[in-house]
Amino acid sequence: MSWVEIFGYIGSVLIAASLMMKNILHLRRINLIGASTFAIYGLVVKAYPVFFLNSFIALTDVYYLIEMYKQKEYFSLMPVLDNRHKYLDKFNNFYKNDIAKFFPDFKWGLTENCNCFFILRNLMPVGLFIYKNISTTEIEILLDYAIPDYRDLKNARFIFFAESRHFKEKGITKLISKTDVKTHKKYLKNIGFKERTDNSGVFVKMI
Repeated sequence: MSWVEIFGYIGSVLIAASLMMKNILHLRRINLIGASTFAIYGLVVKAYPVFFLNSFIALTDVYYLIEMYKQKEYFSLMPVLDNRHKYLDKFNNFYKNDIAKFFPDFKWGLTENCNCFFILRNLMPVGLFIYKNISTTEIEILLDYAIPDYRDLKNARFIFFAESRHFKEKGITKLISKTDVKTHKKYLKNIGFKERTDNSGVFVKMI
């Protein structure tokens, strides 16, 4: 098998993989790389219909990616004052299997005296954030969940950076999160949490 054929297969695999992604931003990014790769393959082997079609797809991806990056989004936190609220119950039931993948130890019944917020993105609830106070300056995050289509770290940047005053106004300086889930550990590290040196699955972020 020549390098040209391998190049073509790589492009095909990337395009196929992109179509399996739920996050539209990731879909566009991977599809752009795959279409560009396959367009180069088509040009090299002189399969011009393949070249023109995938060039068009790549340009379309570039256009929509630019539009997505230019779009200004409005974020806010909406407190949930009653943890028996019908919408909260429906949200939990709808996403409970997905929540369990990242927060297997989370139990709704243990959140009676906790702080619960919906993360609103352009007024649409795209996540759920729950924490409890450990002391006057420390909190433990029990749930920091984003629905599948909105896992691009923007929710996290809003909560832990843009909206950090929410914690500071309450005198909170230390955020704690516990997990043994590999993907959640990676997420925490990406947003500035540091794992304790004993590798206990306890992550800490100072604000």
